[in-house]
Amino acid sequence: MRKLASIQRVWKIEPIEGADRIELAHVLGWQCVVNKGQIQPMDTAVYFEIDSFLPIRPEFEFMRSSSYKKTDIMGEGFKLRTMRFRGQISQGLLLPIDTFPELKGRDDLDVGADVTELLGVRKWEIEERATTGGTVIGTLPYDIPHTDETRVQENPDLIQAFAGLEYYISTKMDGSSHSIGIDEDGFHVTGHNFEYKDGSFYSLVEERDYREKLEEYVKKEGIRLLTIQGEFCAPGIQRNRLRLTKPEWYVFTVRVDGNRVGLDRMAQICRDLGLNMVPIEERGFDLPGHYPTVESLLERADGDYPRGGKKEGIVIRPTEPVFCPLISASLSMKVVSNKYLLKNDG
Repeated sequence: MRKLASIQRVWKIEPIEGADRIELAHVLGWQCVVNKGQIQPMDTAVYFEIDSFLPIRPEFEFMRSSSYKKTDIMGEGFKLRTMRFRGQISQGLLLPIDTFPELKGRDDLDVGADVTELLGVRKWEIEERATTGGTVIGTLPYDIPHTDETRVQENPDLIQAFAGLEYYISTKMDGSSHSIGIDEDGFHVTGHNFEYKDGSFYSLVEERDYREKLEEYVKKEGIRLLTIQGEFCAPGIQRNRLRLTKPEWYVFTVRVDGNRVGLDRMAQICRDLGLNMVPIEERGFDLPGHYPTVESLLERADGDYPRGGKKEGIVIRPTEPVFCPLISASLSMKVVSNKYLLKNDG
């Protein structure tokens, strides 16, 4: 589960030119604007990631004018997004541990400790349920995992995890995560968190006969479990930044009998089933030799979609799955363009 709020060490503080009251703090691979003197280099502090939805409580009231949100689905709270202060990007929120009474004086809060639940923080999730969902009939089936990718800024050491490996870079399509799959209980159509029996993505599945295609394929190949995950993009979803005129689904993960397959097999399965795959931008060897820093990857992530919308970013994986102890999962990371965030994150 993603650590939306965690204890982290601040490894550098930098001044901001022309600013008397604020400065720039670096934590993990992120940078946050903080009040001057509030946090010192090598202090531990509570770091809240962007896309966090913070509860209504006195410690967060200073964000009311910039970040307050109220919806029928999420309720009231404060949404963290990428912002700019005095020309500096700020991604997330960094506060001293003693800001929070439930954390003050505790001696078990090591670096990396997850305090998401303790502080009542949730992930901002409204787009899918409000625009591309349908009638919920259950949670995700066991072979359809959540599709959250780790951002490189959350764990910069992931760059070195690619040393000596063949890798590929795919375009991060800007839509909503949806999956289809077959297991012992039959055929499933899901969003990011739930299984649905109708809705806009379900309509696309029916229109393109995906159920029939998957059922025929698993029978022919002797497969017990087949899960296909992708990004559903269409007019009306995420402001349609791909500028599509009709719905499309771009596959980014295929799982066969419970295991993620490599790039070449995923491409072959997509060809066999007539599915579109996310665009592959680059295939190479030894990622840190080409992109050794977070900054170099952020630069690589910039760009536009073919029809002119600002590209969300990129996803990087080995061409053959490799387990990564750093994230306790198959090695994979995303790099979201800062230019995209500044233009679109609201």
